[in-house]
Amino acid sequence: MTLFTRIINGEIPSYKVAEDDRYYAFLDINPLKAGHTLVIPKLPEPEADYIFDLDDDTLQGLILFAKDVARGIQKATDCKRVGMAVLGMEVNHVHIHLIPLDKETDMLFSNPKLKLSSEEMAEIANSIAVAIDGAE
Repeated sequence: MTLFTRIINGEIPSYKVAEDDRYYAFLDINPLKAGHTLVIPKLPEPEADYIFDLDDDTLQGLILFAKDVARGIQKATDCKRVGMAVLGMEVNHVHIHLIPLDKETDMLFSNPKLKLSSEEMAEIANSIAVAIDGAE
């Protein structure tokens, strides 16, 4: 069972941004920018760790779910764009990084990670969740 499956199952706490019956979005605990969010599919065991191993329906749904989350991030953080990256090397569970961008270099994974308090993380997660709900 992956770290992300344990988050989905509620065994490990997260700063949830959005969830439905197939997908889950939560703040990255080592963000590049405030609002950096991970979007994951809720997968049966064994979990897929490579996005292009997903069946077409799951992949399409994941991208559409991420699109809604990205719109919420953009509203909540007032960034110029939301960048998307799929690396999949850190955790063996398919995941998309959505990162608020004001300039291209905001997307560099070699940049120092932010250190945000739990209160700041909760406030950001709530702001994004409210922006997503308001967009529907």
